Amino acid sequence: MWTYPDSRAAVRDALRLARAMTFKSAVAGLPLGGGKGVIMLPTGSGPPSGEDRRAVLLDFGETVEMIDGAYITAEDVGTSEPDMRVISEVTSHVSGLAVESGGSGDPSPWTALGVEAAIRVACERAFGTPSLEGRSVAVVGVGHVGGPLAELLAAGGATLVLADIDGGRRELADRLGARWTDPPTALTAEVDVLAPCALGGVLTEELVPQLGCRVIAGAANNQLVAEAVGELLAAHAILWVPDFVANAGGVVNIAVELEPEGYDTQRAETRVRAVGDTVRAVLDHADAAGITPLAAAMEIAHRRVADAAAPDSAAA
Repeated sequence: MWTYPDSRAAVRDALRLARAMTFKSAVAGLPLGGGKGVIMLPTGSGPPSGEDRRAVLLDFGETVEMIDGAYITAEDVGTSEPDMRVISEVTSHVSGLAVESGGSGDPSPWTALGVEAAIRVACERAFGTPSLEGRSVAVVGVGHVGGPLAELLAAGGATLVLADIDGGRRELADRLGARWTDPPTALTAEVDVLAPCALGGVLTEELVPQLGCRVIAGAANNQLVAEAVGELLAAHAILWVPDFVANAGGVVNIAVELEPEGYDTQRAETRVRAVGDTVRAVLDHADAAGITPLAAAMEIAHRRVADAAAPDSAAA
């Protein structure tokens, strides 16, 4: 649920996010496709509340029901578990409901856990150890995912720089003993690791020469404004973990919910921590082939999508 200037922008965003979800599921080895739903809010209006919000959510739920399981929705930017409860009134094709209702709950903390695993593997590659003790990390966007990620990083011994457009989230920085700043300053801070956890398109050709980090791994989708920025990052000796690899923890957790034996927290944690293994495989492939991590991840994703679409795969 987000504000867009017009319907074309909303459609473009939905298509871009769906593409990323397809790659995310493929690289993670999940038996899922990729899709994304967007609820467009008109420019100048805030998020609806009360009965207006309920009506919007029910309308969206009816749309999901119309395609009869081709798309399963879950909470994301601008929505929450209570919103999923409303949507579930009109469709069963919804995940992320409360655990006591048979679901897997808010996927955001699981996304954070997967990103932490990705950061550890990237640090291992860049600095020779996966330990976060003494590492400096800038987390840009400390909402539903960035906030839990910051707590995990602090628990691991990292020194934090936190930033968000919502000044009310400064309390988290104070509680964790982190330095608080604005997002533009955090993006170019002299740190070991940059973790973009807000919206996409933050890594641009103009920004790359200003970066003060050695590693980038975060939860934001579509971090590169263009794929060529991935090559520019490599040219500046910055290790970027593709966002759709690092932030797969949420959908990995939801995939456990969809398994025949039902949801299990311990099984979900094991699967989400394996995001680190996936990152390692991507980086190994990149090194072996002499290509960027983005190119390596895309090769893996395209191969797995092609394999899944093969006639013998369908027959199996």
